[in-house]
Amino acid sequence: MQEIISTIASIKSWSEANLHLAMWLGIAILLSLSWLANFLVKHILLRSVFSLLGLKKSQCEQRGLDFRFVNRLSNVVPALVISTLVNRVPLLPELLVQVTINVTNAFIVLTIAIALSNLLTLINSLYARREDARSKPIKGYIQLLKIVIYAVAVILMIASLFDRSPLILLSGLGAMAAVLMLIFQDTILSLVASVQISSNDVIRVGDWVEMPQLHADGNVIDIALHTVKIQNWDKTITTIPTRRFMTDPFKNWRGMQDSGGRRIKRSLMLDQQSVHFLSEEQIKKLSRFRLLTQYISDKQADIAAWNAELKEQGREPVNTRRITNLGTFRAYVTQYLKSHPHVHQDMTMMTRQLAPTPEGLPLEIYCFTNTIAWVAYEGIQSDIFDHLFAILPEFGLSVYQHPSGKDLQMLRLTSGQAPSAASQQITE
Repeated sequence: MQEIISTIASIKSWSEANLHLAMWLGIAILLSLSWLANFLVKHILLRSVFSLLGLKKSQCEQRGLDFRFVNRLSNVVPALVISTLVNRVPLLPELLVQVTINVTNAFIVLTIAIALSNLLTLINSLYARREDARSKPIKGYIQLLKIVIYAVAVILMIASLFDRSPLILLSGLGAMAAVLMLIFQDTILSLVASVQISSNDVIRVGDWVEMPQLHADGNVIDIALHTVKIQNWDKTITTIPTRRFMTDPFKNWRGMQDSGGRRIKRSLMLDQQSVHFLSEEQIKKLSRFRLLTQYISDKQADIAAWNAELKEQGREPVNTRRITNLGTFRAYVTQYLKSHPHVHQDMTMMTRQLAPTPEGLPLEIYCFTNTIAWVAYEGIQSDIFDHLFAILPEFGLSVYQHPSGKDLQMLRLTSGQAPSAASQQITE
């Protein structure tokens, strides 16, 4: 009797073990089928798309064409396989089957949403290649569509996970919308601003940002949901609400940092009374300058040809063209910048004359250094203007500045008038 009972128990345990074995075998077959479906669909879809375009994947990447939405869509197939066949696995609990179906449905919704977002990005990239894309951009509309797609996807995913109708969820959200917006107003605004900042690449950690109205001028050290921290050049830290970067104007110096050059834009204020025509002796003297040899030679040939056409009228100097000390100095500054080892030669470079002012005639030097380091930049700029201030007298030019007390005292002394006690006190 004991032997019969033990035999029956062993048979029962064997049958139960086989049933569990069948369940695990079914799960393995289901996962294998989903992987196989993903593999086949990915290769068939990708090869079909690239063959229709007549391009290879590497060529599409070189042209900036992003076909990631095809990969995203191919992930829907294995999820559909699992969702359809999971209830065929033997001995799988009903609760686990339902949870698996709900999760795969939510995954399908998320995958489709991401694929649509990638497709919209591709459409925007293709549109940006058009000539009128700059004047009529569609990036804002694309971003709005993405927000709508993700909002609908979130609602459908929540409805799928909880196995409820999306309409019920929408009705509940509609009733709470006013209260939620009132309570989480700052959070919602900051969240929207953060999304816009990241999607538009407005600022990054490490960018030099200048926002004078909030006394911020320094490097971004942290970007959070609600605040952006900027370490100013005096090592103080300014904390700015994230949304202010979408509502207030500010300057981001990242373009300068990425370009590799920093702009010099400064003027020499010249005394207009020191501008004159050069005499032959002065021209000969300035011809010694290595940077002016070619300029003076070309200028003299040009002026000689011009004056030769005047014939009889050319005998009067007032009718002829002549070289000025200011024009020669401008040519010297231009050649000096072109030969300077620390001036960026591939960026805008010019020496121009601005409108005269009561403070003198501005001669603006506009160029870029080949470094963006602050200390090095200031040193290069100072060296350039040190040289220009020192070389000015060689051209018969002088810098204008308002007369000081010492200038008035020297004027009195040269005119033979002794300075009064009051004037002495003023100068002192």
